Amino acid sequence: MSVHIDITGLRPEQVAVVPSPLAELGMALHALSEPGHHPGLQGWVTGVTARLDPHLADRMCEADFLWRTTFSDLFLPYAGLPGQGTLPCTTLAEELDLLDKLTDEQFVDAALEFTCAVGYGSCGPTALSDPEVRRRSLDLAAARGPQQLRFGERLLADPPRIRAWLRQFLQDCDEAFFAEAWSRLRHQLAADARHKTDLLRHRGLAEALAAVSPAVTLDAAAADIKVDKLGDGRTATGDNGLLLVPTSLGWPHLMVLYRYGWQPVLHYPVGSPELAAPPTLEQLALRMTALSHPVRMRMCRYLARSAYTTGELAQVHGMTAPEISRHLAVLKKAGLVTTRRRGRYVLHQLDVTAVARLGSEFLEGILR
Repeated sequence: MSVHIDITGLRPEQVAVVPSPLAELGMALHALSEPGHHPGLQGWVTGVTARLDPHLADRMCEADFLWRTTFSDLFLPYAGLPGQGTLPCTTLAEELDLLDKLTDEQFVDAALEFTCAVGYGSCGPTALSDPEVRRRSLDLAAARGPQQLRFGERLLADPPRIRAWLRQFLQDCDEAFFAEAWSRLRHQLAADARHKTDLLRHRGLAEALAAVSPAVTLDAAAADIKVDKLGDGRTATGDNGLLLVPTSLGWPHLMVLYRYGWQPVLHYPVGSPELAAPPTLEQLALRMTALSHPVRMRMCRYLARSAYTTGELAQVHGMTAPEISRHLAVLKKAGLVTTRRRGRYVLHQLDVTAVARLGSEFLEGILR
């Protein structure tokens, strides 16, 4: 499973690395709503929450589905504007002006993404134009509770009113806590953008994408960017180019905007504590499958304590050497067992560090 971006015909000048205050505000709201996703931000979350005005906190809950699951494409409005690749702005006010330029159909579809996600990667009917899509959207909103249903009904009945509500809410968040945070974060983001831009100019797109995340790879021959994620999606740069938007608050989330008709965007964390080469999702699944077998679990109990030969493991478990060898092969393929030779004997031992990392790697993988 992965998201693919077709970059056929993409020119170097069509790739831009630009920080976005609105995208960072969206990530800040996500971190405040789901602090468990961001253990490194617990101090900041606690401080903001403690001094947050109760009325603003209530409003934050009113539409939190726009940023709780991840965050809505509404926080990347420049990607939805027609033209040759609109870029993020330097101020939140300017980006809110870009948000106002989205059509009502774009706004409503993006706001309903986590309710119905109709036609995200393809052209299809919208909730404003199609009664059946509208009905299904409200049915799914109702399943998530009365608060989301009320918001969905208001959104579909009067999009301009909700648009004004959201803009005012974001401005109030800026005044309450985000302006202070942005004054600190923008310097790190600007420095990262300069670094990635230098890589693009002097070493090419492949090097820049590798610096974005080990989960992003370029197949130059196929003109394809692959983002290793638990999900399937496809998009193309076309005439709009490719936009890379760094975030200081985003780890472990690596997000790809591949909405139909919008400019592709990679929203990636900077300064993340991830490993230099974390396992792919395929490797992660292989490791978890390898450890799920009861025989291999019992073998790991021994291999975690000391190195054993195949013959010793066969004797301990009452199995034949070929049977043990097959189980060892599965563990080796998953990268969980190391081997070394001592004379004519081959010793096998569990890679305890690799096993210990599985929990954090699993969370990073599913939250990516």
